[in-house]
Amino acid sequence: MSVAGADARPGVKERLSDALYGLGWTAVKTLPEPAARALFRTLADQVWKRRGKSVLRLEANLARVVPDADPARLAALSRAGMRSYMRYWMESFRLPTWSPERIKASIDVTDAHRLTDGLDSGRGVILALPHLGNWDLAGAWVTTDLKVPFTTVAERLKPESLYDRFVAYREGLGMEVLPHNGGAAFGTLARRLRSGGLVCLVADRDLSASGVEVSFFGDTARMPAGPALLAQQTGALLLPVTLSYDDTPVMKARIHPAVEVPESGDRAGKTSVMTQALADAFALGIAEHPEDWHMLQRLWLADLEPRTDRSGDQ
Repeated sequence: MSVAGADARPGVKERLSDALYGLGWTAVKTLPEPAARALFRTLADQVWKRRGKSVLRLEANLARVVPDADPARLAALSRAGMRSYMRYWMESFRLPTWSPERIKASIDVTDAHRLTDGLDSGRGVILALPHLGNWDLAGAWVTTDLKVPFTTVAERLKPESLYDRFVAYREGLGMEVLPHNGGAAFGTLARRLRSGGLVCLVADRDLSASGVEVSFFGDTARMPAGPALLAQQTGALLLPVTLSYDDTPVMKARIHPAVEVPESGDRAGKTSVMTQALADAFALGIAEHPEDWHMLQRLWLADLEPRTDRSGDQ
């Protein structure tokens, strides 16, 4: 969640972001739920009406997902997208107060047996998700309803106090959180999988040099190699997961068929094939519920090229 209109100086903006997130986790959870829902829906509509950089980027991304959409439909999708995004934050700020029964009642999982069977086999499981719906709620369901701990990775944020807030929040939901710092995190994830554990990774955006190029809605994007590499090195089961909202308070989740390691090819070739399979599964879920894809940043390589019009930069 970005802080629009803040002072451009990094220190001021970072401190303001930290303060706003802190307010969210302290104040929002004390509101009556109808009031919290109404507040965040209003906030979403106000942000959408301002047509800032994040909203314009979301709309540009949605134009790739729904290429036949006219301007009116794109505007409606982006408005619904901001409401979905704010629903994610409203739920996340309140999640620490939810009981296990409330968490279980707030998510409906299709083909959960793919996850439970994989864990029962003892081989380790990797769940890979795009920025769809509320991945924190899905994680809380795993730790509370299935009673399975898991390990994930979090990007280091500035200031450090903001990163610490996110780590504390997710650890409070039963997750082990590792900083995204390259090889050390990968090694720990591999050890957890070799011992039969569960790893969950958000895996639809990687702009680093190590990102794997994939075809995504007809153009080239980069996605992280980590899920495919971990599956190859540890023998863990790699399961794509997609999430979505509807008009009910219950989020829907779907666990897709496993992405298998190809029988032939070198490591790079296998990684490319597996990451493309993940991208294809993500695309299925995103195409069905584009308004729930919270991608407010540039993703496709063509959009990363310098251009004179920077109105949609993120």
